[in-house]
Amino acid sequence: MSLQNLRPAQGAVHKSKRLGRGEASGKGGTATKGNKGAQSNTGYSSKRGHEGGQMPIQRRLPKRGFIPITRTEYKVFNIGDLDVIIEKYGLQEFSVENLYMNGLINKTAKVKVLGQGEVKSKVVLKVNAISEKAKAAVEAAGGSIELV
Repeated sequence: MSLQNLRPAQGAVHKSKRLGRGEASGKGGTATKGNKGAQSNTGYSSKRGHEGGQMPIQRRLPKRGFIPITRTEYKVFNIGDLDVIIEKYGLQEFSVENLYMNGLINKTAKVKVLGQGEVKSKVVLKVNAISEKAKAAVEAAGGSIELV
């Protein structure tokens, strides 16, 4: 067997219906397209989102809220989780690069540390943002903070 000898299985390939080839074919006349209207014409293609005169869905649905273009989204970590993460992944410091290397954030993510929980050990933070409460807690535990 070689590539030039390969054929589809018997009965797997059907002949296409030949439309508009005379009345005797049973598919003549309007060629199964019905009478008149745009869809019966050659070259017809509807515009994207066109619903045939019905009010389009993008106009029927209510518009709510506003998301500014300049909004910055952060991947959030609480200070109560820092010790667990550092211990589990064997990190020397809690930095954006280390989190990315261990698959906890994606490449473009920005990291913010919030103040829920408590810090049990001295932690070195290299993050994009930190809350005041978290900053005070880390410094009280003897840790250091560097904003990237």
